Amino acid sequence: MCRSSRPSGGVPVTEEQSSGTAAIARRALHVRGQLPWSLKLAVVVIYPTASLLFRLRYRDGDRLPRTGPVLLVANHVSVLDPLACARLVYDNGRVPHFLAKEAVFRGLAGKILRHAGQIPVARGSADARGSLDAAAADLEAGNVVVIYPEGSVTRDPDWWPMQARTGVARLALTTDAVVLPVAQWGPQRVHDYHTKKLHLRFRTPTEYALGEPVDLSAVRAEVRAGRALTPDLLRETTDVIMSRVRDLLSEVRGEPAPAGFASRPRRTLPGDAA
Repeated sequence: MCRSSRPSGGVPVTEEQSSGTAAIARRALHVRGQLPWSLKLAVVVIYPTASLLFRLRYRDGDRLPRTGPVLLVANHVSVLDPLACARLVYDNGRVPHFLAKEAVFRGLAGKILRHAGQIPVARGSADARGSLDAAAADLEAGNVVVIYPEGSVTRDPDWWPMQARTGVARLALTTDAVVLPVAQWGPQRVHDYHTKKLHLRFRTPTEYALGEPVDLSAVRAEVRAGRALTPDLLRETTDVIMSRVRDLLSEVRGEPAPAGFASRPRRTLPGDAA
């Protein structure tokens, strides 16, 4: 399914390879154990679709722990990048559970997504907190939760991360999950959110880089000892995590990253998660 290489810079890279649906199903059972029907259906649909749209390369995919809770924190460059990101997690031995906007959880598709363990995010403070509680419970169960802290595709014209919401910090500081920064680059070439144009470029080069886990042990200890989750603490922690994502993206792109983060849009637009 995948082949590994090590380029001259010494960074281990894994490149996905296509396979038939039957082989995909067998791999799902062999690598991850028995999956519910909804996840099997998702694999059968998403796996070949992602293979058709993207030619995926993973840097340091082995940094994704094979067991235990993982909070995978990624930048958001396209409405299609969850397809590629799902492949990243699956190809490296885990099953992804995404925090996604509530609008996609409607009808039959919504029932399938919920059954598959995906987590709806509702707008509004009370409902959004409930979504974080559900994500925390999922992490406590030992799963991989994928979060896009920006809440939507970045509005930065050069595709650098914009200022993130602080829910990622709340999850990072109140659970024992490994906080894993991930940079993704390439899906925006297939669907450009800024121009609202779809470019069907099959097997578009798409690259992922997984960073070292973010060490939050000292702050977690303070929180467990009674330190309040103040807005300042949540913002500081969020920016630390997203700075790691931004720096990884700089490595992937081979370009210097901006010092800060792009501003969030003042009004809600289609594609906003929360």
